[in-house]
Amino acid sequence: MEKPSRTIDGTHFDTLEGFFLAFQDSVLDGAQWGSNLDAFNDVLRGGFGSPDGGFILIWKNHATSQETVRQLELRLTRCHPANTQRVLSDLENAKSGVGTTVYDWLLEILRCHGPGGDEEEDGIDLALA
Repeated sequence: MEKPSRTIDGTHFDTLEGFFLAFQDSVLDGAQWGSNLDAFNDVLRGGFGSPDGGFILIWKNHATSQETVRQLELRLTRCHPANTQRVLSDLENAKSGVGTTVYDWLLEILRCHGPGGDEEEDGIDLALA
């Protein structure tokens, strides 16, 4: 049985929240969910409206979807005090163009649920276009 495909287009959003909305509309048929990185990881396991047996996520114009500094600034306002120094360091690196990006965070989660990932049984295939 062929997996269904769902498409999101990076030219339609420029924030992580925008990615989450595009994902919600395309993959979850508009179903409400937690809209954060942990919830994104959970949704990829299935049971939240995503296609049973996995799916192919086609992410068009993926390279336009990066906004790390703003996300780290938000994280800094919410993180546990024990994590403040690490987030500050990540933020300084991001401002200098060093370190992982929001895009990298999303790819890491998606790849975990695909071929060769720790949770590959979820059957998420990623196609970057």
